[in-house]
Amino acid sequence: QVQLVESGGGLVQAGGSLRLSCAASVSPFSAYVMGWLRQAPGKERESVAAITWGGRETYYVDSVQGRFTISRDNAKKTVYLQMNSLKPEDTAVYYCAAGQEWPATTANAFTSWGQGTQVTVSP
Repeated sequence: QVQLVESGGGLVQAGGSLRLSCAASVSPFSAYVMGWLRQAPGKERESVAAITWGGRETYYVDSVQGRFTISRDNAKKTVYLQMNSLKPEDTAVYYCAAGQEWPATTANAFTSWGQGTQVTVSP
């Protein structure tokens, strides 16, 4: 059973930054590809960023390339999403996700996800 708990969401002005964290209760954590999904109202859930088991490879959806950075700490069983230069269109519920497929460019690549954390970017 994979349990994922997100934290770090909130309200920020356009151009600001937020850092999301996700604590995983799974062993071994290093056996999982980790990622962040997001879902805005009326839109499908999309894979925003993903990172391989050892952290050597990453994926970003085009709309966040150069602004978001995903990282993981396998010793702490935690994955992070640093979000800079936030835009109103980044407003969504962000979900931490775990899977065992690579590449993980779609939400379907993941088999488990958390409850989500709201990120709201005001103009």
